[in-house]
Amino acid sequence: MDIEGFVRGRLTKGEDEEELKSILAERIREFKDISDEHSILMAESVIDEVKTTMELNNTEDEFLKDIITVPKANVGMGKMGVGSRGAGDFFVHRKIAQIVKSANVQSVVDPNAQDDGGVVKVPAPGDDVYITTAVDGIHSRLSEYPFLGGFHVTRATLRDVCVMGADPVAILSDLHLADDGDIGKLFDYTAGVCAVSELIDVPLVAGSTLRVGGDMVLGDRLVSCVGSVGVSQYPPTARKGATEGDIILMTEGAGGGTITTTALYNGYFDVVWDTMNISFVKASKALFAADLVKDVHAMTDVTNGGLRGDAHEICETTGVGLEFYHDKIKSTVAPNVLNMLEDLDIDPLGVSTDSLMLVVPPEIAEDVKKVVSDVGVYITEIGEVNDKGSPILMKEDGTEETLVPLFREAAYTKIKKLVGDTTPEDFEIMKEKVQKAADNSIKKKERVIDYILSNNK
Repeated sequence: MDIEGFVRGRLTKGEDEEELKSILAERIREFKDISDEHSILMAESVIDEVKTTMELNNTEDEFLKDIITVPKANVGMGKMGVGSRGAGDFFVHRKIAQIVKSANVQSVVDPNAQDDGGVVKVPAPGDDVYITTAVDGIHSRLSEYPFLGGFHVTRATLRDVCVMGADPVAILSDLHLADDGDIGKLFDYTAGVCAVSELIDVPLVAGSTLRVGGDMVLGDRLVSCVGSVGVSQYPPTARKGATEGDIILMTEGAGGGTITTTALYNGYFDVVWDTMNISFVKASKALFAADLVKDVHAMTDVTNGGLRGDAHEICETTGVGLEFYHDKIKSTVAPNVLNMLEDLDIDPLGVSTDSLMLVVPPEIAEDVKKVVSDVGVYITEIGEVNDKGSPILMKEDGTEETLVPLFREAAYTKIKKLVGDTTPEDFEIMKEKVQKAADNSIKKKERVIDYILSNNK
């Protein structure tokens, strides 16, 4: 429970402070084994601190007021579908990329590409070195299962480095556990991260451990992220490299955090074991060792809202078209995972299966398949690149379907099914509001930069 947010919201609405103090003290005692007197003192302190910061709204320093005032979109994260890997999420990420792009920072691949990782080229004696960085957050529903959360978020960030054609060399971890969380969660999560680290011989080299919201968040919620760094002598295999006439290959995927969450919260506990593998990294490292990566036009992991989302983003970024064969795609979903998804009426094309998808010129397709198969990872041809500008699914009955991302990824838990994946009627209005908020953030950033530069001459 975010007690600071709770108090700020109630005070903004004009609630009586004495009544608020009593309610908050009671809420605090639900989490803390403390006396009534102590809980009242805590409630008073929180209210006092929040009231003090609210006085900033009356400051005569207009520039400071500008800095601390959020350029609100008046659109909530959940309503916009942020984090749910669908149309709303993709839109917001493109707005974030605009803020980054406006900084005019030189890079080979930046957030504007909507790719898996970012890449910079570093001059070095002899050949230049390409450095790839990526970061992923723990699946929110795995807070109660820290080992699984740590294991899968580590695999996720390493995949993002691998698909840029970079060999992973380091892992970083940032862990936040709420005030009442048991210290054992820290260790369990770290053990999950390090299990992957040791399996693929890439060290965990740095990290940070803090409390979620410090003293202002009650409960035991765990949130975290893992970052990774990779290096390559070759330009990245970003999505923008997909070319008409290329062959699309895909490895078998058993999912990661999303599939694990689906299994846990729907009672398919045995499927969890299917997800515990390092097949993706094995396949990638085999391609690195065979020196085939330099000839691959594009690589991606099937994660962002499933193949529907990834295919749409590739076409959006490159302008090419993609044609997929439905029966071949189904063969790349691990059998136990596919059975679970079909039992639960979850679209396999709308969830993250964590397969490795490669877009390659025809002349190396067989070499790629052999190298990956030789390390025990199933891979098959699932389609080709054309000039039609959109992703098309060729169904087994001979009909065609244009793959479009849902507003949210396919609902894979009961609560997600209740939330739904249909596009809100006011989506276009929401986008206008979000765009305005992004524009205002860019303007604020520019004002601050100008102020700092002008005062440091």
